[in-house]
Amino acid sequence: MEISPDNIILVAGILIFVSIIMSRASARFGIPTLLIFLVVGMLFGSDGLGVHFYSAQVAQFIGMVALSIILFSGGMDTKFKEIKPVLVQGIVLSTFGVLLTAVLTGFFIFWISGYEFANIYFPLATALLLASTMSSTDSASVFSILKTQKIRLKHNLRPTLELESGSNDPMAYMLTIALIQFILSSNLGVGVVVGSFFIQFIVGGAIGFAIGKFAVKLINKVQIPYPSLYPLLLLSIILFTFALTDILKGNGYLAVYIAGIIVGNNKIVFKKEISSFLDGLTMLAQLIMFLSLGLLVNPSEMIYVLPIGLLISIFMILIARPVSVFLCLLPFRKVKFRSRLFISWVGLRGAVPIIFATYPVVANVPHSNHIFNIVFIVTLVSLIVQGMTITKVAQLLKLDLPVKDKQSDFGVEIPEELNVHLRELKLTKVMLRHGNNLKDMTLPERTLVIMVKRDGNFLIPNGQLELIEHDVLLIISEDEQERLIDQYNHPIDSDN
Repeated sequence: MEISPDNIILVAGILIFVSIIMSRASARFGIPTLLIFLVVGMLFGSDGLGVHFYSAQVAQFIGMVALSIILFSGGMDTKFKEIKPVLVQGIVLSTFGVLLTAVLTGFFIFWISGYEFANIYFPLATALLLASTMSSTDSASVFSILKTQKIRLKHNLRPTLELESGSNDPMAYMLTIALIQFILSSNLGVGVVVGSFFIQFIVGGAIGFAIGKFAVKLINKVQIPYPSLYPLLLLSIILFTFALTDILKGNGYLAVYIAGIIVGNNKIVFKKEISSFLDGLTMLAQLIMFLSLGLLVNPSEMIYVLPIGLLISIFMILIARPVSVFLCLLPFRKVKFRSRLFISWVGLRGAVPIIFATYPVVANVPHSNHIFNIVFIVTLVSLIVQGMTITKVAQLLKLDLPVKDKQSDFGVEIPEELNVHLRELKLTKVMLRHGNNLKDMTLPERTLVIMVKRDGNFLIPNGQLELIEHDVLLIISEDEQERLIDQYNHPIDSDN
């Protein structure tokens, strides 16, 4: 069945419904949700249930829009105070790490493609092109897996991985485009390639920073009568950021990621509503992107390049990625050996390599179909082998932290822009030693008890309220008072 304007709504509805139902396996069996979306697309594709989707250009367009949303949302969740200590090493990994991965993998592909079992021969430039499309860590996969699997990591590993995956696309994109131009024209100097990278990096970073600052001021000052329009306003800014940066020859992926960091680390009105909207939109973008990429591939064509695809997967996981990481982190002696191993393991491939693999197809580069199918194989292996074992590897290397229980007794939340915190305190006999009235408790200044939970009932407190052991108090306090409260009463839950 060909996808057409007459049936696209029906097909899209069925695909999204099936993907969401099958995503239950993600929590039960530890399968990455994105892998499920990818497999559903393959099952419904031309070699499966017969949904025909052959347009690499459409898939590329869907991927660009989806990645813009995913990277901006990931940037909003990235706290600058967390990435600041790892900023330099993250940038080194996202630039030199990608370059080293591409070079090592490219020469390996060139070497093994000369053997009979590989079924195909790649010239060196084509081998480097194939490696370049797969050289960056996939931001969609990293953000999704770290969030959905609720992994907490030691030694600033999470911000390091998020920073690397969010900022390493420019290098892979530049290498991919430069090598396509070299193969098609054979007249592209090293100086042009280096200059193109710096232009993309500088222009993308500058536009992302400027528009991020502009977005914060605009959202806080513009008075829109309907709060539900604020997230849509921000969505328009995301798309504008990517498009403008691309027109000015910068890297749009880097621009939207930096803009997201700027917006996420500033106070804006309706921030919670905007974040909730972007969370849902990000999941929808991931779903549609992976479904369309799954529909685009023909599994029957992958069989021909399966041997070389598996060998490349093993080489990238066990050699290229670890060597690149360890070399890049040599100057950073404070990074522990176990942390380097874990960073090496989280070299996830996902939507970005597949999208980059559509560029040779659109440009009609020789062997482009083989490039696309090999990248798809490498992505599948990465999501299965690495994506399904990240939590176990973190536990094996003793880099994981206990997951905080966010469940609240009250279910009350406050806007983040108010710069105050809610804390919950379960009373003990020691805390009541100076008296059992609320007025007898020596709480810090500018701190209020706004509700009390007792035996499943909620009480509105005043100074005369008699407190008993096991009462749970809901306390609101300013930031600077939080440490005093911790020392005084040892709250049972962290701030919202």
